[in-house]
Amino acid sequence: MSRSVRTRPEGSGRALSEAYDTALLDLDGVVYAGGTAIAHAVESLAAARAGGMHLAYVTNNALRTPDVVAAHLTDIGVPARPDDVITSAQAVARLIGEQVPQGSRVLVIGGEGLRVALRERGLEPVESADDDPVAVVQGYGGPELPWGRFAEACYAIRRGVPWFASNTDLTIPSGRGIAPGNGAAVEVVRIATGAEPQVAGKPLPPMHRETILRTGAERPLVVGDRLDTDIEGAFNGEVDSLLVLTGVTDGAHLLAAPPQHRPTYVDADLRGMLTGQPEVVAAGDGFRCGGWTATAGGGALELDGDGDALDGLRALCAAAWTAAGDGVCELDGGKALARLEL
Repeated sequence: MSRSVRTRPEGSGRALSEAYDTALLDLDGVVYAGGTAIAHAVESLAAARAGGMHLAYVTNNALRTPDVVAAHLTDIGVPARPDDVITSAQAVARLIGEQVPQGSRVLVIGGEGLRVALRERGLEPVESADDDPVAVVQGYGGPELPWGRFAEACYAIRRGVPWFASNTDLTIPSGRGIAPGNGAAVEVVRIATGAEPQVAGKPLPPMHRETILRTGAERPLVVGDRLDTDIEGAFNGEVDSLLVLTGVTDGAHLLAAPPQHRPTYVDADLRGMLTGQPEVVAAGDGFRCGGWTATAGGGALELDGDGDALDGLRALCAAAWTAAGDGVCELDGGKALARLEL
């Protein structure tokens, strides 16, 4: 099925928490960073929940179990149950379970989240390539994951054992900055073996399927900070998305987004769930949102006007995405973004 190319962020006359029944929220960079709640997250999620929106927490981080994640969320002021948490460990465990017999041994390169998810599917986690595993699964194991774990994966994969990865995010936000993610660790094994894993996490269909199966969402809104996982995952699942600028994506990345990375809505943080979204309209040769008008031409994006900086960014997105069509905008938007001081 063909899909039209998004050329501007959409508007909404209703609060997003009223327009959608379920928020599928990423965690790192959206709800918290390095274990600490991001500004405005706690009160925004409480208001959305009080208004009747179901909140589900969907993370590519396979290290922690849903119980641990739910307890952490509750500790920072976001009440959650284990059933509210969906992880890439659960998605990859289902993917493996559909391909190997019940009771099979699976070599785990990662943390407790993977082990719990495998047991939930009737599979037996093992620690060595010499334990006769029928599959290898790799997920984020934290900064202390021993180098020898990668060697175990390589030994098994080179013997012909199929390889699975929870996700391939190259980076992960932390309280001290951006750190290497599971994707970086997957690259180590890929280089050493020449093999390719089956991947379950965002933005791929197994993660979206796991999320819908566990939440029963009918009108979901994906809320995330990453274009290449959260937003692309929403695109692949053909559902709407809200990008928040509290994680890894900045204005320059957003303007250069190809079609599969263009969110339905853009806002500063989770307060955007509680409001409508301003409309971006054509205005002469450009696009207007609020008090700003953006145009594309002469090798650069230009921005005139004043007002809310986010309205300026939305107008610039329309100008950049329209100019790019189904490609990537190559116009210089540096001066225009500098005016917004995002």
